[in-house]
Amino acid sequence: MDKFGKSQSVRRVEDLRFLRGEGKYVDDITPENALFGVFLRSPVAHATITELDVSDAKEADGVHSVLTVEDLKRAGMQVAMQAMTLDNRDGSTSVNPYRPMLADGKVRFVGEPVALVVAESLDQARDAVEMILFDYEELPAHMLRERGGEPLHDNVPDNLGFDWGMGDEAAVATLFESAAHVVSLEIDDNRVIVNPLEPRGCFAEWEDGRLHVSVNAQGVWVPRDHLAAGFDLPKEQVRVTNPDVGGGFGLKGMVHPEMFSVAQAARLLDKPVRWMSERTEAMLGDNGARDLISTAEMAFDENNKAVAYRVISRCNLGAYSSQFGQLIQTRLFSRVLMGVYDVQATWLNAEGIYTNTSPVDAYRGAGRPEAIYVLERLMDRAARELGVDPWELRRKNFIAPDAFPYAASTGETYDVGDFPKVLSRVAEFADVAGYEARKAASAANGKLRGQGLCYYIESILGDPSEGAKVEFREDGTVAIYVGTQSNGQGHETVYAQFLSDQTGIPAELIEVVQGDSDRIARGGGTGGSRSVTVQTSATLATVDVMMAAFLPFLSEKMGVDESDIRFDDERFRADGSNLTPTVLDVADMAREDGRTDLLTHEARMTLPARSFPNGAHVCEVEIDPETGQTVVDRYTVVDDFGNLINPMLAEGQVHGGVAQGVGQALMEHVGYDEDGQLLTATFMDYAMPRANDLPMYMFDTEPVPSTANIMGMKGCGEAGTVGAMAATANAVQDALWDLGVRQADMPFTPVKVWELLKDVSHTAR
Repeated sequence: MDKFGKSQSVRRVEDLRFLRGEGKYVDDITPENALFGVFLRSPVAHATITELDVSDAKEADGVHSVLTVEDLKRAGMQVAMQAMTLDNRDGSTSVNPYRPMLADGKVRFVGEPVALVVAESLDQARDAVEMILFDYEELPAHMLRERGGEPLHDNVPDNLGFDWGMGDEAAVATLFESAAHVVSLEIDDNRVIVNPLEPRGCFAEWEDGRLHVSVNAQGVWVPRDHLAAGFDLPKEQVRVTNPDVGGGFGLKGMVHPEMFSVAQAARLLDKPVRWMSERTEAMLGDNGARDLISTAEMAFDENNKAVAYRVISRCNLGAYSSQFGQLIQTRLFSRVLMGVYDVQATWLNAEGIYTNTSPVDAYRGAGRPEAIYVLERLMDRAARELGVDPWELRRKNFIAPDAFPYAASTGETYDVGDFPKVLSRVAEFADVAGYEARKAASAANGKLRGQGLCYYIESILGDPSEGAKVEFREDGTVAIYVGTQSNGQGHETVYAQFLSDQTGIPAELIEVVQGDSDRIARGGGTGGSRSVTVQTSATLATVDVMMAAFLPFLSEKMGVDESDIRFDDERFRADGSNLTPTVLDVADMAREDGRTDLLTHEARMTLPARSFPNGAHVCEVEIDPETGQTVVDRYTVVDDFGNLINPMLAEGQVHGGVAQGVGQALMEHVGYDEDGQLLTATFMDYAMPRANDLPMYMFDTEPVPSTANIMGMKGCGEAGTVGAMAATANAVQDALWDLGVRQADMPFTPVKVWELLKDVSHTAR
């Protein structure tokens, strides 16, 4: 790695081993003697289990064990998964029904794990699964995002998991009654499958009563705590490690049931047991995402200033509450409910419905993309109905730059922002002035062109506290221990870059240590765009501790007062001393003097507040009305991420996030039939965005440094997705509007767009 200064686009050092096939993922590092686990999964969405006979499977060649929920119970395990709950708007607590780690008496979605077969080879385990006698009495499937239907759980009347509200419902209603204009829109946010490149997997092993689970997760401490509770063990008796992880996107941030069964099998057999999901298995059993329908309304005065906002949502929880599932369309949605607009009267009501589908939980952005999608679709509709320019309607309603810190109606405090400046920059960068000429050129070629704008804001989530430890090793290298977990974002590069920048230690001598609950006592993991902001702030605190410890030692060595010593140009200097040691030189001197206390330094810090990344996305699409094919022709982003550590990595995060947002808008969609059978369980049926589905992005930043952390940073990991969904959808709606299409919902597949155009043409006749 070349020498660099602050905010430089240093290339990712970890990519070399990934591109060479030298990554160390869970399936690469599993012990050679590990047995293979394969799950029997429910083939039906809702049924009472009448027979589960595993006797033949137990006798099959190579089989060492077959586990059912009864085996877990006999072992004294806590067999229920844990999930967070809410306070309903009537004061009651939301319902978190019993979710067993293996099906217990009933199955509630296709893909639910029923039994675990452990064998010497993967093929033997698969064959034995086919020998399990699994019979059931099928029940009607409840597939609608609405109350009622066949009950999934005895303690959940009408399948209603929660009825949550935030805001002043009565005050908002009064403002709507007196408003000059009211605009409303029903907005469907379709269900998607997360599909990280590396599916979920783990292996487990026991030694002297101590459990080690290696899992491809977004942190080690949450799985450790849940495993300790599940096995009734002290936390120090459980070690969790995360090796390289091939994508997380929220899916790997929560705890899943499979690792408990795998760990129990390893304990019973006193051998390591491994499990790696196959792709169709993942598409059936992994948590889904989004899957809500919202009715949004905005009240405006006679000058088109918004005065009140109301959203009523019904969201799919799936068959059970996943760990964070009840928070996504409630507390996390509410963080940015009103976006960047100066409106104090807001009301959000969300109902969570249990259905016979896999559970729904966090996916890149976790509630904030859903909230911004609803808001920005409605703002575009409002501009059309009010007869004003959508850019000017947003500008009129922005929170003014001099209004910060701004106390939002939701209880959040936005620290800083200059939304008009960002909007002006993106208009210039996207060549909005040239749009009409491009639209005319498209029309001359028989194509429809549309332009969509989204101005998003998101809040950094997750633990505001983090720690870092720097250790000088005998071989001259330096280790920095971090509490986050890379899922492919480039942490190894950016953390070494930052420590090098602060200390002068060559980055190539710095090893980033992550993902081991034995080596790192505490950490917040990765999620909510928190990683670089909190981790570099913790690193900065650790460097301060290090420098404070070095000064008395150097004062003696250099023969000067501590106050005379300064650190600049990567060396300690003082008038009156010829010594100019580097940080590594000081570590060497300390080692020679037996001062081991100077070889390790650590600190923790807590961010005083959240930061709020924001920005504007402009998407231009071209549609072939003969086929319904939609092509993203231009895509422009201007973000305010505050100060950047590595601009190239930030831009890369935006690129990936936009791909996921555009993917949902144009092609990704989960389909179930009325019986709860998944119709999109392979990549033949479920479309993922590819390189030729996206243009070359135009990306720039207009930073306003945050006051919520010493670095002046704002997170960037989820921002691309938060802005992309509405920008793309608004562009498609814009292209279709003049032809009479008034309701266009994702995904805009060729068939759907063609049918929308066909329907309006028939109506016109």
